[in-house]
Amino acid sequence: MVSLEESRSNSSRFPLARSYQYHSSVSSKTQRHIGRSMRTIRSNFFQDDDSSCSFTEKSTCLSENLTDSVVDLRLGELASRNNKSLKSSPAEEDFLDLSQAFSDFSACSSDISGELQRLATLPSPKCVQKNNISGEVEPEPEPEPCTGFLQRESFSTEIIESISPEDLQPTVKICIDGLQSQSVAVKRSAAAKLRLLAKNRADNRILIAESGAVPVLVPLLRCSDPWTQEHAVTALLNLSLHEDNKMLITNAGAVKSLIYVLKTGTETSKQNAACALLSLALVEENKSSIGASGAIPPLVSLLLNGSSRGKKDALTTLYKLCSVRQNKERAVSAGAVKPLVEMVAEQGSGMAEKAMVVLNSLAGIQEGKDAIVEEGGIAALVEAIEDGSVKGKEFAVLTLLQLCVDSIRNRGFLVREGGIPPLVALSQTGSVRAKHKAETLLRYLRESRQEASTSSS
Repeated sequence: MVSLEESRSNSSRFPLARSYQYHSSVSSKTQRHIGRSMRTIRSNFFQDDDSSCSFTEKSTCLSENLTDSVVDLRLGELASRNNKSLKSSPAEEDFLDLSQAFSDFSACSSDISGELQRLATLPSPKCVQKNNISGEVEPEPEPEPCTGFLQRESFSTEIIESISPEDLQPTVKICIDGLQSQSVAVKRSAAAKLRLLAKNRADNRILIAESGAVPVLVPLLRCSDPWTQEHAVTALLNLSLHEDNKMLITNAGAVKSLIYVLKTGTETSKQNAACALLSLALVEENKSSIGASGAIPPLVSLLLNGSSRGKKDALTTLYKLCSVRQNKERAVSAGAVKPLVEMVAEQGSGMAEKAMVVLNSLAGIQEGKDAIVEEGGIAALVEAIEDGSVKGKEFAVLTLLQLCVDSIRNRGFLVREGGIPPLVALSQTGSVRAKHKAETLLRYLRESRQEASTSSS
């Protein structure tokens, strides 16, 4: 067990050895400079120089100039306050508030991963290539002849918006029949047109589902033609936005096929498959079955290797699924913690806050706590408190509180990473929520210091 007193005395005598012994691989893991958090504890926290900055000045100034005596004074003030039980977990509303970090993207709107580029068209075989399932690049198959409505290369959104569901019913029937054709081109065109019909109108989503489209769209998720697969997965995403269609899609066996797309599809197909799983996961009982069906590992792969849009979609879906304990365990086992810590360390990427929210969820289980610490998460979170946005500071301190609430060892690591000065700064200059959480965490640290002092005497 690492006590704060041991951490402090050893760090004073050997300022680099103890920290690098534990965090020797942190730099390569998080691809960040050892930088400010380590410099803070080595050059400031254990020096006796007087600070030239007042507590009301900027957080960065406080982090750079707080001395040991000033920190002790601040900790003493906090310890003298009457406060609630320190052993209670952070309030439930904190976790509910965290979900708002995802409100600016991946909100389950139709065709979320981008504008439709090939609406109801037959792609040219001469200029379009896709990767097949084995990863080899092959040309688009030659289009097969299809007649009438399904042959049309354009499909006016204005016309669609003005037609009633009753008048569209024959059109939907033609499309559903087309999904069952032997012709790949007919299937592709039919899926593309259903995708567009379901894009914006709730009444169309009801009509298409009630007409029997779902059971014939699901098999196309395993189609070897990438365009057909992409249209089918996006059509199902759009249909899933109607609440009553979610269970219909799930009961048709779509979950495992969506996971197949998540593993094998084009970039857009993977993104829309992740969003479709997110939409289905809004039904509480689906979360466990989606995780048990194997969705977590390919979502982590998308988090690692996807585009910016794909990473955001993966983050959101993981956040929703990881409200279930078994899915937290699956995410940790699948290696989700490492890329999440790397995202936290990449301030300014636009995803640091969201990554912290998912980390906070994974910190709800012991395996998650251990993985976060092992991957250098404490250092990254200290950096976020020093350099992050207002919301980022809140999420970082709440996650650190999760890690340290029942762990003397993790409190020692937090001190060794230079966490006390920025926490003191945050308790003075942060938002109301951040101040409260920073003060609570500082009281834990003081409590540990007092226990270490008592045991040593």
